Amino acid sequence: MNLTLKRGLTFSLITLITIFLQGCGYNTFQTTDEQVKADWAEVLNQYQRRADLIPNLVATVQGYATQEKEVLTQITEARSRVGSMQATPELINDPEAFKKYIAAQNELKGSLSRLMVVSENYPALKSDQNFRDLSAQLEGTENRITVARNRYIKAVQEYNLSVRTFPNNLTAMVFGYKAKTNFTVENEAVIAKPPTVQFNNAK
Repeated sequence: MNLTLKRGLTFSLITLITIFLQGCGYNTFQTTDEQVKADWAEVLNQYQRRADLIPNLVATVQGYATQEKEVLTQITEARSRVGSMQATPELINDPEAFKKYIAAQNELKGSLSRLMVVSENYPALKSDQNFRDLSAQLEGTENRITVARNRYIKAVQEYNLSVRTFPNNLTAMVFGYKAKTNFTVENEAVIAKPPTVQFNNAK
């Protein structure tokens, strides 16, 4: 077999492989997988932003409501539990780890909500400028979490659809692509509503 024929066969083989990979969804997996990773990174970024607000928020509340030790302890412990978990990109490929992480985030959100409810009993606290600024930042962060989470949900839905539909599902089996974990209905019910921040009775 001469060199020209070998080159021709090699080129033809490469062309066929390229066409196959394009037609079987391989490139779609690459694109959608990267989008899922990017959207999950943004969810984590906003979760971290929320966690960073908590120490100053707790310290401010403590200055006015030292008797609310239980609520302050709960939110501090909830933040600590979230911080001790490894929120790596690989987390979205481990359903059990993902479930535990989201449960910890939900617990932290619940503690924050209780803290904001407690603050309603302290007019002086609600009038504190630092507390008001932190509360506004918290509310804004919760809204960002909602937006980031919704983007992640859509990205995962698109990726999972590719994994499960024919003929892409054949490619997924060959290359080991599996459906990724998404937020459940229960998750949505818990985290859909930001913590209530009201200052109607501020004095």
